[in-house]
Amino acid sequence: MSTPIQTLADGTGAYLVDGYLIVEDGPDAADIIGGRTGAPLNKERAKDETIAWQILSAHDTSGEEDPKDLKIRFDKLTSHDITYVGIIQTARASGLEKFPMPYVLTNCHNSLCAVGGTINEDDHVFGLSAAKKYGGVYVPPHQAVIHQFAREMLATGGGMILGSDSHTRYGALGTMAVGEGGPELVKQLLLQTWDVKRPEVVAVYLEGEPVKGVGPQDVAIAIIGAVFDSGYVKNKVMEFVGPGVENLSADFRIGIDVMTTETTCLSSIWQTDDVIREYYEIHGRTEDFKELRPGDVAYYDGLIKVDLSQIRPMIAMPFHPSNAYTIEEVNANLEDILAETEKRARVSFGDKVNYSLRDKVHDGRLLVDQGIIAGCAGGGFENICAAADILRGQNIGSDAFTLSVYPASTPIYMELLKNGAAQTILETGAILKTAFCGPCFGAGDTPSNNAFSIRHSTRNFPNREGSKIQNGQISSVALMDARSIAATAANHGILTPATEFDGELKKWQYHFDAAIYRNRVFDSHGQADPQTELVLGPNIKDWPQMVALTDNLLLRVVSEIHDPVTTTDELIPSGETSSYRSNPLGLAEFALSRKDPEYVGRAKAVYAEEEKRRNGTAFEEMDEALAAAVQVIRKTCPGITPENTGIGSTIFAVKPGDGSAREQAASCQKVLGGWANIANEYATKRYRSNLINWGMLPFLIPEGELPFTNLDFLFIPEIREAVAQKKDEISAFAVRDGALTPFTLRLGELTEEERRIILDGCLINYNNTLLKAAK
Repeated sequence: MSTPIQTLADGTGAYLVDGYLIVEDGPDAADIIGGRTGAPLNKERAKDETIAWQILSAHDTSGEEDPKDLKIRFDKLTSHDITYVGIIQTARASGLEKFPMPYVLTNCHNSLCAVGGTINEDDHVFGLSAAKKYGGVYVPPHQAVIHQFAREMLATGGGMILGSDSHTRYGALGTMAVGEGGPELVKQLLLQTWDVKRPEVVAVYLEGEPVKGVGPQDVAIAIIGAVFDSGYVKNKVMEFVGPGVENLSADFRIGIDVMTTETTCLSSIWQTDDVIREYYEIHGRTEDFKELRPGDVAYYDGLIKVDLSQIRPMIAMPFHPSNAYTIEEVNANLEDILAETEKRARVSFGDKVNYSLRDKVHDGRLLVDQGIIAGCAGGGFENICAAADILRGQNIGSDAFTLSVYPASTPIYMELLKNGAAQTILETGAILKTAFCGPCFGAGDTPSNNAFSIRHSTRNFPNREGSKIQNGQISSVALMDARSIAATAANHGILTPATEFDGELKKWQYHFDAAIYRNRVFDSHGQADPQTELVLGPNIKDWPQMVALTDNLLLRVVSEIHDPVTTTDELIPSGETSSYRSNPLGLAEFALSRKDPEYVGRAKAVYAEEEKRRNGTAFEEMDEALAAAVQVIRKTCPGITPENTGIGSTIFAVKPGDGSAREQAASCQKVLGGWANIANEYATKRYRSNLINWGMLPFLIPEGELPFTNLDFLFIPEIREAVAQKKDEISAFAVRDGALTPFTLRLGELTEEERRIILDGCLINYNNTLLKAAK
């Protein structure tokens, strides 16, 4: 079998001619393209012919004819119940009076009130009152997961949607969608812009047709495995083109598209055709369809070529979607691959748990404990119908293996009831549940200790599936397609690719029932009611006061992480902690708890000294170690005082911020007194943006250079001036062994607005400054 996925060398671009012909950039490109089109080649003009640029340029408000720095206004916003309370509270603190665009508040994360007393439902009541007061849309619990509702009701051809969930991806329907931290939605609510450098665009050229048994998750995992480690599409737009697109159903395209987030790309977009037109017709929104295609000659900054016919059922082994293998490969090399997985586990968990998968091998086959088909990736109509076809006449057995299926929306659930697929699934011993995102982030169907779960969901990061390493609890999640999960379930838990299924996979017709939403979803139709009072449960708290950046900073390193990548789930665990998303200080108690349990105590101790500083306490009267560090600093910088030198904590991580868009990964550090992160690089734009919006400095340091260690003090003189003066390199000192060790930090590129946010201390302070100036 040939390699199903190929990429060009880094830095090499390609032209797409007439939507089909690929011409690699090089000395012969002009002749080849000129001979075909009869026109001279213009690379700059060809860059403007991508679908991505057609949409971005239509939403750019910079006023520049050829902008390098885009200022984007989105058409619509979406949030779920882990994020919308904080977003609305932040915007409210900055003068919000009305949602200026459609804003949909869904309730698919904190839907189960298993932890926290009334907390989760209090958030929902708040959300409904906010939709009424400010003119939004409120989708009650169990009706739909956030992204399925957006596909069914919000996506438009050529439109742009910003969501406070990292899997905000509707490119298959012709909508460029971006997942960002909550503060970026706050900016849109306050009529500000999403500021970004004009992104590079990478063509994903599809050809061929998937074989029977291969589903969208298989294609997605194969792509992620091919590009993640190299960062080939990091912070770029993936544009899906080529003859293979027309061989995929709308649901199949959607299933690939939602997983593009796991490549660390910025967004995604697909060429659209009659298949997508039919999708809009089925959902009663024909007028929202728009045919999108690249121009006659379009230039792409990179190329991923995918032969769909060569993709085979895939599995992403723990603990990342990029740990990609074919299921056949795993079954043929079981011991070696399990050993490699255990090796990866030791990188994340060290010796805190005794992690092994060897006990899952029975008679030379891998026996899994649990199957889940769920959420925005797995809970689609076609995925569940295909699973039902494979399970028809089978059973999942009466031993330990379990199977749960979560349709992504109530309309999908209704259709499964009508066409008999629900009955087929239930007859096997599997369970059908309501629309809920929990299995994706450790709040639903958490496996037992040492269990191995296979899931058609979006992520399998460490700590995300419910593990609590500090309590000695560990479980594993591997990602697979619904079809192979069903084949494995029919085989009573023995890992089985769906290509071994020899029955029929039908083409089921979907009928969407919009009455379900009309009967239950609150839609203000953009009409705000200022007289409505927000309903604030006792756990819904305002943000604590934050101060402006001081002239100098004295930081203490309170956590040092050397894993190759640190996910947002390791920075702020998901699962039951979700109940405290509306309480900044309450949630902060969980920060890094499953990665570095000492972090919170250390950060609090540093923050206690900062509070003393704000109250006028002299350095000499503070903590003994801090006072000693100040004495050393004053030998070189005698002018530092509590009035001009802030005290805060910082963490070092090699590459933090992969995964979720949740701003709490940054805000929890901030409310505990964090003033900076130091990293070799940031895994995603959205995490770096979260740091900036909470007034934290996103410092960079070269790989291999670490002139400090955990619990060291760092002194950064004249940091406020450095930020204001747009200095690229910033002088810093590590206080070690009674002396100052100099080193250099960088901030990377910052927009003018981002600098002001950091100088003011956070986005809330920045907006309040704007409000005062306006008055």
